Amino acid sequence: MISMETASEGAVRAQSTEEKVVTHCITWSFAYYLVGGLYVLGPVLGWLLLLHVARRDGLRDVPGVMWAWVVGMLVMLVAVVVAHADYRMGLGATIKSSIGWAKGWALMAVFILIGSGNIRIEVISRALCILGVQILCLLPILALAWVVGLPGHLYVSPLSIVGGPGPEYFAVELFGLNAQNGLPRWRLFAPWAPAMGLLMSCFVLIAMHEQQRVLRAAGILGMLIAIYASGSRLGLIALPVVAVVLLVWKHLDRPVLHLALVPVALLIGVFATSIQTLLEDFTERFHGARADSSRVRAALNRIAFQRWETEAFWWGHGNVERGPHLVEYMPIGSHHTWFGLLFVKGVVGALALAVPMAWTAWTLLLGGRTSKAGVSAFGILMILGLYSLSENLEMLAYLYWPALVVLGMGLRDVARSGQRVSFSSSADQPVHLPAIPVTP
Repeated sequence: MISMETASEGAVRAQSTEEKVVTHCITWSFAYYLVGGLYVLGPVLGWLLLLHVARRDGLRDVPGVMWAWVVGMLVMLVAVVVAHADYRMGLGATIKSSIGWAKGWALMAVFILIGSGNIRIEVISRALCILGVQILCLLPILALAWVVGLPGHLYVSPLSIVGGPGPEYFAVELFGLNAQNGLPRWRLFAPWAPAMGLLMSCFVLIAMHEQQRVLRAAGILGMLIAIYASGSRLGLIALPVVAVVLLVWKHLDRPVLHLALVPVALLIGVFATSIQTLLEDFTERFHGARADSSRVRAALNRIAFQRWETEAFWWGHGNVERGPHLVEYMPIGSHHTWFGLLFVKGVVGALALAVPMAWTAWTLLLGGRTSKAGVSAFGILMILGLYSLSENLEMLAYLYWPALVVLGMGLRDVARSGQRVSFSSSADQPVHLPAIPVTP
């Protein structure tokens, strides 16, 4: 007799080419990291898988919201070309920036399109839980390396010759150090520690669909510890906030939730002033936790906004530029997706991302509750929205690509359901199941 656990194992075993490749790339992330290959793997994986899906399925059933991502990212490329022409940067610089676009912004549309193919969220969640278990096993070893005084930085991979935003994308480290207090921060296979907070926050929302309870618990625990070990302030806040929003959204049609929200709304109204004070204190402490970092980020944003508004309103400057001493020479247009877009690609570039994001949010908000992928996709979009205020999303797309695939899967499921589910319908109502007669 086949046990339920064995049947579950078979149900999530990778079957299609996409599933096998995706499973391999996720579960072997640390191996690719050790040779500095993750930055190369992401773009190669994305474009090759897209060609495979296009050849097999012809992308015939791709919903309009996915094509909005394609159009938006193509507009990004147009903005690059126009801005380079405006500032006479030359053909070489334009080609280099276009290659950067193919490894950055374009990947967002590429992996979302791949999500329209033959991939199941259970397969991705299984692979991510295995990755989470690996993290759970590795973090004590990496913590011990700091305790005994081993060097944090090991080497930079020779693969850095392929080119990239910086050597940190190819560097292998046991741990990093906080410049303010000297305490360790672990970035694992991300280029910097806060980026690990973004990755793990997205991956937790996918890993929750793992069917084996022990594997799910161990995998998610590893991811949560990784968020804490990264020292990412936003990582400690984003996931709990998104989890609460998802819980309310998922059960918004249930009367018991409405009854529970009534006293909550009443208490918020009564203690509005106290709540406002608490939020202000929390914001001050949040920025004060790493005051120097917050100061530099704020200055970068001000400079980027002022120069965009006065120098390159429509198409931007075409590239980031080295900042002054005030911002510790960090590139203007970094550390914030929206200010970065305005500075580099102008208002055209900002709209090229804002429109597909808004369309996606509306689509998932109304119809995403009927599928596992739809629920995770809505949470992932919120995580990306929050992190867009402190990271350049395109620079990390090569790492959080599993989340983009699930985002595409959620849009695929909404389109296949053939309807937009209203908030009056049950969140647990199955889609397109035939009626089964019940005999007494």
